[in-house]
Amino acid sequence: QVELVESGGGSVQAGSSLRLSCTASGGAFGTYNMAWFRQAPGKEREFVAAIGWSGTNTYYTDSVKGRFTISRDNAKSTVYLQMNSVKPEDTAVYSCAAGSVVYYYIDSYEYDYWGQGTQVTVSS
Repeated sequence: QVELVESGGGSVQAGSSLRLSCTASGGAFGTYNMAWFRQAPGKEREFVAAIGWSGTNTYYTDSVKGRFTISRDNAKSTVYLQMNSVKPEDTAVYSCAAGSVVYYYIDSYEYDYWGQGTQVTVSS
């Protein structure tokens, strides 16, 4: 069983930066594909970014390309989401997810484990 714990959320103004962290325990972190999803109030959960187990391959939803960067440190069992130039529409609960075998990175059903989430609020 893998436990994922997110941190780094908060309330910031538009144009600011945040770095979210997700630390895993209880499993072989280096073998998992990792992703960040977000869910805004009244909306469905949506894919934000994903990274392969080696860190070589990354994927982003169009709305965050050029602003967000996903990375991982397998030695620390941690995946990061660097969020730059944030916008009010980035306001959501951000959750990290881990999947051992993932074919479609944007599909939440591909992931086996989920964190509780961390709130990000961006004011204009």
